[in-house]
Amino acid sequence: MQHEQMHDTELQHARKDNPMREALAPGVWGVVATPFQGSTLDLDTDSLAQLVEHYESIGATGLTVLGVFGEAAALTAAERSLALEVVVEETRLPVVVGVTSLFTGTAVEEIRAAQAVAGDRIAAVMVQANSARPEVVIAHLNAIHQSTGAKVVLQDYPVASGVSISTEALINVVQACKFVIAVKAEAPPTSVAIAQLAAAVEVSVFGGLGGQGLLDELVAGAAGAMTGFSYPEALVACVRAWQSGGYHAARDALLPYLPLINFEQQARIALSVRKECFRERGLIKDSGVRPPAAPFPEVLRNGMLTHLAEAARALDLSLAPTAHTAGRL
Repeated sequence: MQHEQMHDTELQHARKDNPMREALAPGVWGVVATPFQGSTLDLDTDSLAQLVEHYESIGATGLTVLGVFGEAAALTAAERSLALEVVVEETRLPVVVGVTSLFTGTAVEEIRAAQAVAGDRIAAVMVQANSARPEVVIAHLNAIHQSTGAKVVLQDYPVASGVSISTEALINVVQACKFVIAVKAEAPPTSVAIAQLAAAVEVSVFGGLGGQGLLDELVAGAAGAMTGFSYPEALVACVRAWQSGGYHAARDALLPYLPLINFEQQARIALSVRKECFRERGLIKDSGVRPPAAPFPEVLRNGMLTHLAEAARALDLSLAPTAHTAGRL
């Protein structure tokens, strides 16, 4: 107990010594899917532009592009550059650019290529923890920052990276690397990790995983959500309701969409399900995914349509004027 009290005191002193540390803006940073088209699964720049415009129109704080759910690992270097070019041309929202490589040298190459396309439009690059050992991650991030000057969102997503790192180690990394401006915590139980991170570091902490744990993550101290969902309007509404009205307002905003959120986050098919939902909404033309992602299972179509219809009704109700307002129009 005495050790814990000493540690808390040290953290408080560290915060006082560094009161102006930069943090990524709170809100919803939409993780943008990469649309493909036809049997050859070519990059569909028109659908990408439409999807990006939609995120801006609904009030997203920013966009996360070339992430895991953006299938960045399945894109060529030229395709990654083209996708990023489309995004920065179609919106003025700030962008976080995902980095696929866990190796420092190739990660630096990816970042430099992104900077050549997007320049100062890049708010940060999202780099996955590449080791369970904090000193290895610190060396990795320091080398990236020294080579590129980029600010970093540190991502803990063991399902994608294959790396499991403790929350204590993540805290050590963030405290050592002053250019880290956010953490994206996606190692369940996310609410536990977010609570510990938010109490210990002076940067924004975001949840992901399709918004499944968003309410508990906000209660734990999350700055918002950095994730994808076929009805991102719900994520924006939930975070705004939390900011203005607290838990009950946020719960009411998100509750009608939870069946679809859960449906969309099914293991091994989540990407193809989300893309098919986007296609049904008319936000992209084709829902194709590149291997190793699994295609949409047709046996789930009726269930998907039911969930989408419920989400559409919820959105219509949230956008409809109240009877009191309507009477004044």
